[in-house]
Amino acid sequence: MQKLLDAGPDGFVGGVSAGKYVNITGAAEATATRDLAALAGRGVLAVTGRGRASGYRLTQSCSAGLT
Repeated sequence: MQKLLDAGPDGFVGGVSAGKYVNITGAAEATATRDLAALAGRGVLAVTGRGRASGYRLTQSCSAGLT
C-alpha cells in the first residue's frame, strides 16, 4: 500500500492488480485479492474492470491527501 501511495494517482499504469500486489508484497494471490477488496470496501481504492481484469486505483479522496 505504501508503494501505491508513494507513486501517487498516476504511479501505476492501469492501477494495481492482484498480480502486481503479489509481486510487490510477496503475499498469496488469495490474500492479495482479499486485501485489495477490503481497501476498496473502505473507500481507499476504486475498482476498475471485472473478474480477472479487475484493477484498483487510489480514490480521489486519497489522491487529494497526497498533494
